[in-house]
Amino acid sequence: MSQAYGEAWYWDKRYAKESAAAAAATFDWYQKYESLAPLLHLYLPIPTTTTILVVGCGNSAFSEGMSKDGYTDIVNIDISSVVIGEMQKKYSDSPRLKYIEMDVRDMKAFEAGSFNAVIDKGTLDSLLCGHNSKPNAAKMLEEVERVLKKGGVYILITYGIPAYRLHLLRESHSWSIKLHVIDKVHPGESSKAETWELTRPVPVNSDGSFREADCLEKMDVHYIYICTKVRCYPLIHVTFSSFLFHAFMESYQ
Repeated sequence: MSQAYGEAWYWDKRYAKESAAAAAATFDWYQKYESLAPLLHLYLPIPTTTTILVVGCGNSAFSEGMSKDGYTDIVNIDISSVVIGEMQKKYSDSPRLKYIEMDVRDMKAFEAGSFNAVIDKGTLDSLLCGHNSKPNAAKMLEEVERVLKKGGVYILITYGIPAYRLHLLRESHSWSIKLHVIDKVHPGESSKAETWELTRPVPVNSDGSFREADCLEKMDVHYIYICTKVRCYPLIHVTFSSFLFHAFMESYQ
């Protein structure tokens, strides 16, 4: 069944079942907002006019937490019409929160450079567990990079270790990437002392191996990749076109 993680029908069925079992149910993949708030404050300071896109939002309370914390423009998308309908009703009186049915692999409804930040808690991981994982992941990352403003950040919360995720993120993308980690909290566990300070970037080598291997290799953590967009496609296109134009004209001089 995991092979259907990229399909709308799978999530529609899942959310319909969850909705019938528990009214107003919420579920946050990996981490809740309260745990990640210090890191968001570091890269997306409040107060701010930051426009944020949350991909694969599901029925998470994460965006509600951001709104209560002071973020004012949060767009949430999900491939499931069922969960989007539920969230639109739930937050109909919350102008800071918008919910739109959309496939993260095809966000043409958004213009290039629409968002200052894109937050992903498990959506890329989900696609990597399904059919055509690599092409689907590539489409998603291409779209994420496209809708980000230059200097915008893609915040990826994942179980993917650096040796694998860094290669995927760098493939055909021009990100400046910092790695952070946060301890997993398993069901029944209370919060525990940090293995590594959340707001302190983790030093890694180019191959994804840890520079401080002794204390990091056996961490039971979620990995957080802060990917800053460092190039702007329209600018590159115009610059390259201008170069060709001048080269063409010079050939006739």
